[in-house]
Amino acid sequence: MDPATDRRTQCCIAGGGPAGMMLGYLLARSGVQVTVLEKHDDFLRDFRGDTIHPSTLTVLDDLGLLEQFLELPHQEIEELTGEVYGQVVTIADFRHLPAARPFLVLVPQWDFLDFMADHANLLPGFTLRMGARATAVIEEDGKVVGVRVQDKDGEYAIRADLVVAADGRHTTLRASAGLASVDLGAPIDVLWFRLPRDAATHPSRTGGVIQPGAMLVTLNRDTYWQCAFVIPKGSLAALQQEGIEAFRGRVARTAPFLTPEVTALASWDDVKLLSVQIAEMPQWWRDGLLCIGDAAHAMSPVGGVGINLAIQDAVATANLLAARLRQGTLRTEDLRAVQKRRQWPARVTQRAQVAVQNEVLSPLLARSEAPAQPPIAVRLLQRLPLLRRLPARMVGIGVRPERVRVAAFIPPP
Repeated sequence: MDPATDRRTQCCIAGGGPAGMMLGYLLARSGVQVTVLEKHDDFLRDFRGDTIHPSTLTVLDDLGLLEQFLELPHQEIEELTGEVYGQVVTIADFRHLPAARPFLVLVPQWDFLDFMADHANLLPGFTLRMGARATAVIEEDGKVVGVRVQDKDGEYAIRADLVVAADGRHTTLRASAGLASVDLGAPIDVLWFRLPRDAATHPSRTGGVIQPGAMLVTLNRDTYWQCAFVIPKGSLAALQQEGIEAFRGRVARTAPFLTPEVTALASWDDVKLLSVQIAEMPQWWRDGLLCIGDAAHAMSPVGGVGINLAIQDAVATANLLAARLRQGTLRTEDLRAVQKRRQWPARVTQRAQVAVQNEVLSPLLARSEAPAQPPIAVRLLQRLPLLRRLPARMVGIGVRPERVRVAAFIPPP
């Protein structure tokens, strides 16, 4: 790579997922020159977080984008229900949340990312490079000064005042920068698959089914169910050895209303493994580099909060760094301030996920027969409806929600 031909920007973001696209939009809106690198040629990847929570809807409202976003095809979930040992129960009631829209939105993640990209591309300082993979950081005198990029045309460098690793739990930049990550452990994995849905005959609820030794989450996507089947960590190989027909039988026994549809699982190619990981970084930053979202704190799918927590990271990062990036006065202590702001809510959320996995899901998967009645927590939620607002608050808004504080930048005449 020839330094004379290196490209230059104020902020280079690796990863065009929810955190990267939101941060890119916010920084460009505030007058920062931003380049976002997305390694894929498009956003069309299934079985990613598809739930947009009230915290994110409020951010979109802050930006004046909410009404346009809600024009996309979507489903709105005001209550989260499930079936526990044959009894239909309500787990969370989002209708009373202090948010711009007190409900969950189910929308394919690629629609959300395309929406953000369309609006970001209208901003003069924003550049999105699709099919461009950030392969490593570039260091000079102990400072990160850019990234190496590989795309269909070859390898080149982008130099930047700040590099942001928003490239997910399998981040390449974190390792290349020598930053450590600590695995907190997860006793479960998740199998994702689609099953067709006939709106005329199937229930409309989104939620899940819990039976002895099995848990299945069903997200109503109108014409199909997006399903998540929870299994013990590392047990996929044994399931595959039993064959796809045996797995179809497990799904049908767990959720009998899906029995006619399980034949859509023709082979194991129709089932995708999410290897669940919960991990955290002791330090999210180096001089010239910041990690956010799953790159900084990999989340479990429990509660579906990962995408929304990543977006909260992006909002906080823009609030704290936009002005300094625009002025060229970014300091290392500014990066430390982002971690100080966002590490605590990430850690609280992860500890709650660990507790659910270890105290609820693992014993559930080991159970061979149903108890006489649902767990006491479920029974309390049914007897005292006000309690349903607590899980709704944790899932829908979370710990330390962020609001957009950085204004749109209007250059002087």
